[in-house]
Amino acid sequence: MSRRGKITVVGAGFYGSTTAQRLAEYDIFDEVVLTDIVEGKPEGLALDMSQSRPVEGFETQVTGQTTGPDGEGYEAIAGSGIVIITAGLPRKPGMSRMDLIGVNAKIVRSVTEQVVKHAPEAVLIVVSNPLDEMTALAAKVSDFPSHRVMGQAGMLDTARFTNFVAERLGVPVHSVRTLTLGSHGDTMVPVPSACTVNGAPLADLLSPAEIEQLVDRTRNGGGEIVALLKTGSAYYAPSAAAARMARAVAEDAGTVMPVCTWVDGEYDISGVYLGVEAEIGATGVRRVVERDLTESELASLRVAAEAVRAKQEDVASL
Repeated sequence: MSRRGKITVVGAGFYGSTTAQRLAEYDIFDEVVLTDIVEGKPEGLALDMSQSRPVEGFETQVTGQTTGPDGEGYEAIAGSGIVIITAGLPRKPGMSRMDLIGVNAKIVRSVTEQVVKHAPEAVLIVVSNPLDEMTALAAKVSDFPSHRVMGQAGMLDTARFTNFVAERLGVPVHSVRTLTLGSHGDTMVPVPSACTVNGAPLADLLSPAEIEQLVDRTRNGGGEIVALLKTGSAYYAPSAAAARMARAVAEDAGTVMPVCTWVDGEYDISGVYLGVEAEIGATGVRRVVERDLTESELASLRVAAEAVRAKQEDVASL
């Protein structure tokens, strides 16, 4: 098998470590690097993952590296073609994603500065919350071309929506197609016109009230899990989404998926990082893919754009 260089996951919490495991088990990379500020944690997790190689049958090398407040240890990420930033505090019950903004902005800024120093050609995938704002901040701090900085949100929200529809109708998840755009939060924009079950419009199978109920559950999907866990937040579905984005980059796949990316004219929206569909390849976002939206869907997307624009401007100074 031909493997494709090095990928780094920054942050060895449940989200980061599960993402690193998924990437290693793909067996398409030469090396997966996992970093964290907790001494010994990334090294221990990397050793554990490495010992699973004979069982799962992958050859990817997994490297753990403790990093310090002044950039110590970040030399381990040198040459990474993709860097996934998961670092930051998770939500606790009762917290919104926006409650994390101050502390996580400082963390994402610091990590991004080290990525620029040690992996200046990398494609950045941001998953730290609040997602849209942290993606915009990483883009500003890195000064990378906009196509090389994107955030993971739409993949996760769409997966949640798909799962809820499949459960509600008692059908296999592979028979369901859904789509969410906009922001990762209160201004998430479901796209009912793009939702089908075995090719049939979702609106033919569920009432508007039933669809809205599933949309609300999707919008609050992370909070529902946080409330149940009491400590920590979701990581199985989020890590699956982030890993699939990274795989699309590594394989230059040209896969169209919903991501947080720079929008500059599409849907008559400009100058903001926003959840839209995009074609993903080796350089990151090849292009934003516009689809025909209903007037209501388009209006909601534009409202979302203005909401996140204001917040992104606030974060730029943090």
